[in-house]
Amino acid sequence: FAAGKSPKAIAVDLNKEGVPGPLGRHWGDTSVRGHVSRGTGVINNELYTGMLVWNRLHFVKDPATGKRVSRANPPIKWIRTEVPHLRIVEDELWQAVKERQKSIASQFEAVAFATRKARARKLHTLKRPVSLLSGLLICGCCGGRYGLFTRERYACLNHQRRGMCDNGRSITRENIEQRVLAGLKERLVSADAVAEAVEAYAQETNRLNQELRAQGEQERKALDKIERAIAGIMAAIEDGLYQPSMKARMEDLERQKAEITARLAGASSDLPDRHPNIATLYGKRVEQFTQALADHEDGRPAAEALRSLIGEIVLTPGHKRGEVHAELRGELFGILELAKPDRIHEPPDVMTKGVAGPRNQIQNGGPICFGRPADCSRLVPAKEGRPTPRTSSA
Repeated sequence: FAAGKSPKAIAVDLNKEGVPGPLGRHWGDTSVRGHVSRGTGVINNELYTGMLVWNRLHFVKDPATGKRVSRANPPIKWIRTEVPHLRIVEDELWQAVKERQKSIASQFEAVAFATRKARARKLHTLKRPVSLLSGLLICGCCGGRYGLFTRERYACLNHQRRGMCDNGRSITRENIEQRVLAGLKERLVSADAVAEAVEAYAQETNRLNQELRAQGEQERKALDKIERAIAGIMAAIEDGLYQPSMKARMEDLERQKAEITARLAGASSDLPDRHPNIATLYGKRVEQFTQALADHEDGRPAAEALRSLIGEIVLTPGHKRGEVHAELRGELFGILELAKPDRIHEPPDVMTKGVAGPRNQIQNGGPICFGRPADCSRLVPAKEGRPTPRTSSA
């Protein structure tokens, strides 16, 4: 770092060399850069200079979530202990790093101030996704997140930040949003889609309920058998027929009884065989979504509706230069696909992959095409303008 290498470049080199990162994970730029005032990150760790620092932080419980939240203690409360036998960095090198950090901080002081000011304003507002597809895009090569690495372009963050993925293919925000929204709108607004969703939902919940009931009946029969065995041993003891082996047998039966009783107590109750409002609920979601698509001033309603319909969007590089394939996966898509398992299409511009049934309990493979079968042959993945190396998917 003191020689001019960036934290990202350092993290990439460490990952390539197989050096394990914090907690055994891969290195990221933040693992190297850390937080200057808190003393986190490799280049801020005073232990390397032979100084052990205690009591930097204290923890409080968030009353809303119940989670522990760290809070920084003022430097006056820090406890410092010299441990010269742990020193691996000389003072000259440490000071060179600090000088470069000060130089970088002075260059971006105005930007840092504006960022802190914007974050302070957000404390008084509800946190919302920064873009329509935030948190939904997945890399088809490594399984990591696709995120905005520039203002208007998505890329694999494992490739951009850690160098742990060969997928260097990026896609513009406008391109992927248009492809996803066009496919969703055409696929979901038909009346047949509502009927298919209702029927598939009913079939899947009925099947799950049958399994739950059968399993519960088996557990209750086993519990009755155990209770009869316990009663038989107790009767034998009362009649004076006690044997030393009865104690071990009784303990085993009591253990089995406790396990079965706990499973029965924690068993899920039946789902409705046919949810009375499923058709209305589905129709409202689609109506809300299509109305939000027309709202060009505020994309937040569209983002909320989108998240109620989609689980994730997997982006995989194609064989052609700049080609990116998109595959949508979600609960309602799985219901629609489950209703028509024999439908076969050619690979479309945007595909859906089913995760069917209540609460995404059943995986159902096989992509289906948005739109009419005749349209699928005309859908060609859009090419991106920025040249990127050809990459094969995992």
